[in-house]
Amino acid sequence: MDGIIKELQDLKIGKVKKNEPLAYHTTIKIGGPADIFIEPSSVDNLKKVMKVVRNHNLQWRAIGRGSNLLVSDKGIEGVVIKLGTGLDQMAINDKELTVGGGHSLVSLATIISKKGYTGLEFASGIPGSVGGAVYMNAGAHGSDISNILNAAHVLFEDGSMEWLSKEEMGFTYRTSVLQKIRPGIVVEAVFNLSEGDKAVIVSQMQKNKDYRKDTQPWNFPCAGSIFRNPLPNYAGKLIEVAGLKGHSIGGAKISEMHGNFIVNAGNATAGDVLSLIQFVKDTIYNLYEIKMETEVEIIGRK
Repeated sequence: MDGIIKELQDLKIGKVKKNEPLAYHTTIKIGGPADIFIEPSSVDNLKKVMKVVRNHNLQWRAIGRGSNLLVSDKGIEGVVIKLGTGLDQMAINDKELTVGGGHSLVSLATIISKKGYTGLEFASGIPGSVGGAVYMNAGAHGSDISNILNAAHVLFEDGSMEWLSKEEMGFTYRTSVLQKIRPGIVVEAVFNLSEGDKAVIVSQMQKNKDYRKDTQPWNFPCAGSIFRNPLPNYAGKLIEVAGLKGHSIGGAKISEMHGNFIVNAGNATAGDVLSLIQFVKDTIYNLYEIKMETEVEIIGRK
């Protein structure tokens, strides 16, 4: 790996680190080391990274702000690419918003609301990046990314870049075509917005933020919702009725505020969280014969 790291450093593509703990880069503060951790400083440099990945046949994974992720205690083999500064540009043309994949979704929603545009109020409390939100069709409060996306500019492993329309993104509940069918990195997204009453928009944003603050345990490190809602049921409600709120394994604990959140209550490992996830799955199935599926993405060495 040392030779590959030197090759990347010589390209001056941004930050390049060896054995970087991913606990530093996930909202739940859990995760072993990435063999190679890269934070490219531009889209062109990201393309250079992918060329090195391809030439050396390396495994790779892109992350944003580390929400909705549970990384193995053993870390991730190959290359982890973090989209952040340098891929967080933003431009508004009439009612069309073009924004980089590394831009904070919460920050974007705040900026847009203050300009009097509606459409992103639902995102006011989602602690991820634009790229990650598009990748998983993030949503809340009855809306999601698929409702406002026009197109996504995606970099694929073979070095090609392609604009995918909303239809081509294949959005379903918390899912897109990029997750399994066509793995790629969202470097840019174009959203369709509408003009609205600024006071109403800002008020709705604040209500959404307050709701999250009052009902979700963001005062503890966590990864967001752990389970998909097995509609017409809701994961949090099933877990609450089953009496599981507050149950813990090791340093991982089911939040007492919201049943669908597992928090890092102190030095939790990914193993603790995985054991707690399995405990919930077994309990809910035994009680209700409902199979719980995870919404949080579980990645890394087994």
